[in-house]
Amino acid sequence: MRHGQTHWNAAGRLQGALDSDLTATGVAQARQQAQLVRDIDAIRISSPQGRAAQTAAIVFKGRAWHNDPRLSEIGIGDFAGRNAAELRAQHPWLFEAGNLAWYDHCPGGEGLAALRGRCLSFLHDIQEPTILVTHGVTLAMLIALGTGWNFDTIGPNFMQQGIVLHLSGGQLHPLK
Repeated sequence: MRHGQTHWNAAGRLQGALDSDLTATGVAQARQQAQLVRDIDAIRISSPQGRAAQTAAIVFKGRAWHNDPRLSEIGIGDFAGRNAAELRAQHPWLFEAGNLAWYDHCPGGEGLAALRGRCLSFLHDIQEPTILVTHGVTLAMLIALGTGWNFDTIGPNFMQQGIVLHLSGGQLHPLK
């Protein structure tokens, strides 16, 4: 699942390795996520970043869970904290290649190959049913690796704040 909406999400600001607290909408999304997964017997893991950990504390309330830094959001270097619309207006060439390809061109950013590597490492270590709380781009990479879909074609419907997805046997289904 992706963390609930943050103040920066609502303002159109990019977070990357930076952080912003959940909005009231984000808290409500986390409560809905908690209802969707409450009866699932699984290991519970979250990104250690504040917005994901805040979501996990609501979703996993009363149950043991731990952080895994491999679930952190992709580092976007100098673009962290910037307004997404302003960034698109100032650097339109970055966004010509597709939906997510621009993440490979962030000055001082982590890059997609590094994100792919840590997501592969995480998936390799999963040995039993697992519920995880992560971030939009990291979730997209996990979906691509778990389904075989092209990473750059994973659209915003699979990266929404508060979304819960079930991935098993290469098949992906939203939980509602």
